[in-house]
Amino acid sequence: AMGTYRSPAVALMPDVTVKPLRSKGNAIINLMGALGGVFTLAVTGMLMGTQADGRPDYQPLFIAVSALMVVAVLILLFFVKENKLAAEAARINEELDAANPEQAASGDDHSMGSLSPEMRRSLMLILASVFFWFMGYNAVTTSFTKYVSVRWNYDLAAASRCLMVGTVAAVLSYLPVGMLSSRFGRKCIIQIGVIVLALAFAAAACFANFSVAMYGVFALVGMAWAMINVNSYPMVVEISKSGDVGKY
Repeated sequence: AMGTYRSPAVALMPDVTVKPLRSKGNAIINLMGALGGVFTLAVTGMLMGTQADGRPDYQPLFIAVSALMVVAVLILLFFVKENKLAAEAARINEELDAANPEQAASGDDHSMGSLSPEMRRSLMLILASVFFWFMGYNAVTTSFTKYVSVRWNYDLAAASRCLMVGTVAAVLSYLPVGMLSSRFGRKCIIQIGVIVLALAFAAAACFANFSVAMYGVFALVGMAWAMINVNSYPMVVEISKSGDVGKY
């Protein structure tokens, strides 16, 4: 169900956005996703109650998040005129291709096989890296509230605050990370982010009990995640051709 909701929404961006603005469009997608995460963590801290038998009551949290998703769909339905925007974007993209024929798609072959062996190897390695760091990051962040509750026997609200600190730190890091990437290169910044992320998670695993220092650890997690996530999309898009950027 989430795939049918999320994937078309993300795929909509390159369809209705002209080429020079697609990287900014992706940054806005990341920002909005992060704000949605902040909202969820905030309502988790405010609305999580306890049932009569002592178990957590998740119903208010699910209602709040579901309501936000419904509102988002209604905004999309009434304010985003997809066909009109897509036609306008296609017209502008054709003009850009005509003005810059060297950047336009060459022929009709946009398959993986049309890439050189070096570019194909780079693409596979980038996609594998994306797969593994999302697996690692989501494994930790998804299970962290359970870890705090079971391992540390501590308040779930504190776990939500840690995750919120990480999300806010990521949002605040997007612009500085973009500037650093322009200066030192995307690959270098991604590598630094992976190292910092691994060290931060390793440090968190060393805590026997909850500590306020965890907020600092998750601030590092957020900054490291921004270093990784902001740069991976442009690296993949640069390998693609203008005619298949949406697929990539």
